[in-house]
Amino acid sequence: MDASPDVHFYDPAAGHGLAHDPFKAIVAPRVIGWMSTRSAEGRLNLAPYSFFGAFAGSPPIIGFSSEGRKDTLRNIEQTGEFVWNLCSQELAEAMNRTSAPVGPEVDEFELAGLTPVAGRNVSVPHVGESPAALECRLLQVVRLHDLEGRPMDNWLSLGQVVGVHIRKAFLRDGLFDTHAARPILRAGYRGDYAGLGDMFRMFRPGA
Repeated sequence: MDASPDVHFYDPAAGHGLAHDPFKAIVAPRVIGWMSTRSAEGRLNLAPYSFFGAFAGSPPIIGFSSEGRKDTLRNIEQTGEFVWNLCSQELAEAMNRTSAPVGPEVDEFELAGLTPVAGRNVSVPHVGESPAALECRLLQVVRLHDLEGRPMDNWLSLGQVVGVHIRKAFLRDGLFDTHAARPILRAGYRGDYAGLGDMFRMFRPGA
C-alpha cells in the first residue's frame, strides 16, 4: 500500500530525508534524568541524561540510558547507587552547567553552585535545591543491541527507588504538586526545552 501523500514516512536505516533527525522531537517531552553519583574514590558527579523514565511502580523502578560509557555509568557500576534529581525551571541553568564535558576529577555540584545533601539510604548526595529526589540502588545495567544483535554503545541502568526526598513546599494536602515544581522537559531539537504547561484530569473507565 502506498503511503499517504499527507504523511512523510521513512525507514531510519535509510535516513530521514529531513533537515534534522526528528526522533527526539517526536518522542517528547521527556523528563530529564539528572543523575548524581559517587565514584569508588568518593568523587561526586552530577550529569543530565535525555533518555530517562519510570518502569515500574511497586516497587518503584526508574532507569536512564547513557550514550557511551560516561562517568555516571562507571560510578554506578562501582558503587551500585545513584540519585535522580528533579530539575525545575529555576534550576535549568545550573543543570545545563552540569552537562559540560569535564574530567572525572571535577565536582559538578561545585561547578554549578549546587548544594549536595547527604543521602539517607545511599551514600550518594542529592541536589538540595531540587523539589524532589529519588535515591536508587542498581538492579542491572543492560547493554542495548540492534535488530542484527550487534552491541550498541548505549547502556540502560535500572535502579530500585529506596528513598524519596520531597521538599515540603511542594506538598499540597498530601499530594506532590507537580505543577508547582515546574519540571523542565526535553522537547524538540538540540537546545529545546519545555515547561509542564496546562494539566487536566481524566480517569480510566471503571477506575
